[in-house]
Amino acid sequence: MNLKNLAMWAVIVFLTIGLYNMFKNPQGSMAQKNNIIFSEFLSEVDNGRVVQVEIQGNRIKGIMSNGEKFSTYSPNDPNLIEKLSNKGVSISASPLEEKMPSLLGVLLSWFPMLLLIAVWIFFMRQMQGGKGGAMGFGKSKAKMMNELKGKVTFNDVAGVEEAKEEVEEVVEFLKDPKKFSKLGGKIPRGCLLVGPPGTGKTLLARAIAGEAAVPFFTISGSDFVEMFVGVGASRVRDMFEQGKKNSPCIIFIDEIDAVGRSRGAGLGGGNDEREQTLNQLLVEMDGFDTNEGVIIIAATNRPDVLDPALLRPGRFDRQVVVSNPDIIGREKILKVHAKKITMAPDVNLRTVARGTPGFSGADLANLVNESALLAARKNKRIVTNQEFEEAKDKVMMGAERRSMVMSEEEKKLTAYHEAGHAIVTLNEKAAYPIHKATIVPRGRALGMVMQLPERDEVSQTREQLHAQMAIAMGGRVAEEIIFGDDKVTTGAASDIEQATKRARAMVMRAGLSKELGPVSYGENEEEVFLGRSVARQQNMSEETAKKVDMEIRKFVDKGYEKARKILTEKIEDLHKLAKALLTYETLTGPEIEDLIYKNIHPANKEDLKVEEDKDTSALGSIGLKPKIVH
Repeated sequence: MNLKNLAMWAVIVFLTIGLYNMFKNPQGSMAQKNNIIFSEFLSEVDNGRVVQVEIQGNRIKGIMSNGEKFSTYSPNDPNLIEKLSNKGVSISASPLEEKMPSLLGVLLSWFPMLLLIAVWIFFMRQMQGGKGGAMGFGKSKAKMMNELKGKVTFNDVAGVEEAKEEVEEVVEFLKDPKKFSKLGGKIPRGCLLVGPPGTGKTLLARAIAGEAAVPFFTISGSDFVEMFVGVGASRVRDMFEQGKKNSPCIIFIDEIDAVGRSRGAGLGGGNDEREQTLNQLLVEMDGFDTNEGVIIIAATNRPDVLDPALLRPGRFDRQVVVSNPDIIGREKILKVHAKKITMAPDVNLRTVARGTPGFSGADLANLVNESALLAARKNKRIVTNQEFEEAKDKVMMGAERRSMVMSEEEKKLTAYHEAGHAIVTLNEKAAYPIHKATIVPRGRALGMVMQLPERDEVSQTREQLHAQMAIAMGGRVAEEIIFGDDKVTTGAASDIEQATKRARAMVMRAGLSKELGPVSYGENEEEVFLGRSVARQQNMSEETAKKVDMEIRKFVDKGYEKARKILTEKIEDLHKLAKALLTYETLTGPEIEDLIYKNIHPANKEDLKVEEDKDTSALGSIGLKPKIVH
């Protein structure tokens, strides 16, 4: 495409240069070379050397007696013809207009306008993707997938076995429809892939394209919406027309929430173009003119904003949930991506999967890639466990900022802050085990304590939630106890924010407040647009809102008091751990436990790394995001 554009611009430049030369020298270089002045012409006539002339307006061309050609420009001399006749010169005359062909003259006069029109068409084609010419913006932008280029199959998709089975059935139906139709089954109209970002929805759709022996069209939801009203609906019609011509086929719409949002609720600023596009999509999927053999597969991570008419049976007959993988799924995903790199024999992907709770497929792909980049940076030929561990910490906690300059006072305060989190974690029965504590700045944090759950969990108890709030307050409490109220810093801002959000969710959504009971006081999800502001309606009175605020404060205060009680009783452990963090900067969970319970210090940094690898292999099956407190 770039070569084509370059060639077009080259033609335009050459035409412009050629026409410039033509206008600058229309008679040619030879005429300019043999020009003579008019007085010299009269002198040659008087001497009898001119034998023939051709008069064209004020322009005179002629031949000398010696055969030499000449040209000159004549003023309005009434005696010129008589003088030429008296000397016996052969005279011919013609109008000036006959020498310029009419068609060429029109083309030359219209050339600037034609050039502007050509450039305008060129840029319109670029803006519209070059499909259908300058006025082809009503055509569908759906692209047919090429199976031979970057083909993806179901073997490349791992960790979403249930979702894979659902879409495999669609592919099997297209390959052998009689297998289902003989029992009265009908081919599904639509399949909606729902899940968090990075879980593999688009990858699953590419696998369908690779497996299906039918045409596969792909388009983004944003490709329907244009600045012209009605263009989106036109593109939907054209897309289904293409589908009918290639039936049976599959059409994949990525990010369908861009065009499928609920109508009439003000979402999207009341864009009538989006509603027209959605209406046309609804009619095409299940209207009077049904499109048999055209299956729509769509993907979104916002199913809550989609229009109910889009989700009913007959349109999207099934919703396939593509969720974050469990430990078995994570191991399979790591094996898929690990095929692209050279690993050391001692790398255990099961161990890596255990240490990456809550990771999506995209996160795991990024983890494998980061480990390969780290190994290449160290000039290694293979990727070892050390690179996987460093890459995991980088993805979870951010890159280390060892170049950041911190004073001794700031390091000491950070060490006690993180030690406060760790000591409270060790003394809370419902807390997750500590994976690692560090005072090396990572990302935007000066230090952090990371916890990893021991098994898959889909819900949390009241005891666990209260323990997490106490742990979040441990850093602030440690600063107050060691340095005094006047030396407390803003380092606990994110901890306080996390504790407050958790308490609010417990009171308003989970019904875990004994005072307010099992009642949901959550905010209404419907947004109401009022001018420029967005009003969110509260399902409670002012009196209830006060009680909610009091309960949230009570929960946070309870965590604060629990942390203060633990750190006051375990003040010696706090000092011991803070000094160890100042010495080693990073400690693993087992090292912290050995230090506190057995008074065993890690020997050196190399021992620290070995113990860190052992710690990772000791982790159990996990299904939640790691808990990180700063």
